[in-house]
Amino acid sequence: MENSEGVKIESTVVTEEPLISALDIALFVVIITVAYFWYFKRDKQSSSSEKKPYTIQPSSLSSIEQTSNSSFIKKLKSTGRSLVVFYGSQTGTAEEFAGRIAKEGARYKMKGMVADPEECDMADLVEMKEIQKSLAIFCIATYGEGDPTDNAMDFYEWLQNGDADLEGLNYAVFGLGNKTYEHYNEIAIYIDQRLEELGATRVHEIGLGDDDANIEDDFVSWKEKLWESVCSHYSIEETGEESNIRQYKLVDCSEVLPERIFSGEISRLKSYENQRFPFDVKNPYLSKIAVNRELHKSGDRSCMHIEFDIDGSKMRYDTGDHVAVYPKNSSELVDKIGELLNADLDAVFSLLNTDEESSKKHPFPCPCTYRTALTYYLDITSNPRTHIMKELIEYASDPKDQEKLKLMASSTPEGKKEFHEWILRDNRNIVHILEDLPSVKPDLDHLCELLPRLQCRYYSISSSPKVYPKSIHITAVLVNYTTSTNRVNKGVATNLLAQLIPTNDELPQPTIPIYIRRSQFRLPPKSQTPIIVIGPGTGLAPFRGFIQERDYARKEGREIGEMVLYFGCRKKDEDFIYENELQEYVANGTLTKLHLAFSRDQPEKKYVTHLLEQNADELWNIIGEKSGHLYVCGDARSMAKDVHSIIVKVVMEKGQMTNSQALNYVKKMEQQKRYSADVWS
Repeated sequence: MENSEGVKIESTVVTEEPLISALDIALFVVIITVAYFWYFKRDKQSSSSEKKPYTIQPSSLSSIEQTSNSSFIKKLKSTGRSLVVFYGSQTGTAEEFAGRIAKEGARYKMKGMVADPEECDMADLVEMKEIQKSLAIFCIATYGEGDPTDNAMDFYEWLQNGDADLEGLNYAVFGLGNKTYEHYNEIAIYIDQRLEELGATRVHEIGLGDDDANIEDDFVSWKEKLWESVCSHYSIEETGEESNIRQYKLVDCSEVLPERIFSGEISRLKSYENQRFPFDVKNPYLSKIAVNRELHKSGDRSCMHIEFDIDGSKMRYDTGDHVAVYPKNSSELVDKIGELLNADLDAVFSLLNTDEESSKKHPFPCPCTYRTALTYYLDITSNPRTHIMKELIEYASDPKDQEKLKLMASSTPEGKKEFHEWILRDNRNIVHILEDLPSVKPDLDHLCELLPRLQCRYYSISSSPKVYPKSIHITAVLVNYTTSTNRVNKGVATNLLAQLIPTNDELPQPTIPIYIRRSQFRLPPKSQTPIIVIGPGTGLAPFRGFIQERDYARKEGREIGEMVLYFGCRKKDEDFIYENELQEYVANGTLTKLHLAFSRDQPEKKYVTHLLEQNADELWNIIGEKSGHLYVCGDARSMAKDVHSIIVKVVMEKGQMTNSQALNYVKKMEQQKRYSADVWS
């Protein structure tokens, strides 16, 4: 027989019955065996439970890593610092700005540190008054439709629900937003006001950065005035010392074993070889490309329909969610940097934070090769900010190159003009700068420290999980354009996706790392609620999923409400994407009406906004008389604004309201999630 631990027990039959029978012996052995295994299993579990929890983070070269301490106050006190800069960042810009402020604090005898509010006990803000001449600065981005960034969510909720006494806390706030969005810098404005309500002292007025214009210029201008206010408030003077101090030091890793070297993973070493659920921003899923087909019928532009295979991943998504795609830079650009700097791109290195108290030991997963860093971790295609110009000055051997960099790094009107024209208008990236200023030869490890992190790209999911539970669809336009310097700039993610073409089943399929980002862009809970969806171009993407879901409900025999789609593109015979699908949905009754605007098929331009104005009665009937929902997806800069103005006008005229009443009506629709927008600029 077998006991509970699988140990076989032999029994022997005897003719006489001794004092202790064989059965007794067998039972005794079973009991002892079970007790033995139970004791040592419990002991093993107990000892393992005493171990520190495993955290997913880049590996460090040091044998003993300092654990992250949630008390930023203790860190400030133990290291003699008085400045802490918190960041709420979704793309890395706010974190970059925070680092620049903390670094400059040294010029004003304020030793600073950067802190992620998600990793801190923000209730400790009440203790800031215990540190002499202390200052807390918040670089806070507003994300989505007036939401805090993921890492600032807990802090935002703490401010909303708490009533801490923040008297004695000195603070300043810089917001990162985009004026094309309705909720421009809403989170930063709230935090600035709420801190004052709780008794804190505002040292400098809030700064509002506009990413639709020149957020770098906004930040630099605010930062200069910030330090003037700081000097006045604390009665201190600028030391005049330059703050070009390296944040990270170079570590030679040529002796590191190959299995300890990162090769493109976002956080956990070998994560793409050993995939572990759940998948998120730090642990993406390596998805196969199941389908990649062209949607445009003709013309010189390209729009791709791509399907990511998530079968077996346990990933779940809802209609209206986004999928994040992790791109990589082209090998051509990466090789060009190595060529321009005469560098060995296959050398293994690490960058280690010189601040031992920082919870961020490396700027990206280390150790790795320079080729890996430039391919997977660093943004080499965007326009560098002015602080990079400043850091490059010391590497220019030609006085003319040096003067040009000094000018662009300055905050003078001439410097701002030069930076705007030479960097922003001409769309130069770091490769172009090194090409056009040939005497500039920065150390490659320093350049890797300066460049921002390569960010994932988000796409509206254009499928419904009810219809496609094992795949995620996206609709993406290939980004290629020629700059004024006759260079061809290519979209990092879309040009990579364009190369990932599925092959036959016998060969390995192309893959790319992805994860799902939840959205508030949702269909009404009741399928019979009427809706209007407005999505020109690739703005159609989430509505393809909406239509699929409504069609699924119809096929199940459920009642579905009216569904009116407004779609527009340039030419019917060129870029009318998903035409056959949409016509089928009209034929089977899922789509009640399909309003089409082809802007270049006639002498006068015709857009979806023109059709909305023409169909005011239908619009009011659904959103006014039937309390339906309205959705907009696409360009925030013009289309979404125009749609909003038309909606207000229709409500005012058809609902017989004043302008003020119509604005309040539309505002209430937004609050009730009856008017939703998923837009980009």
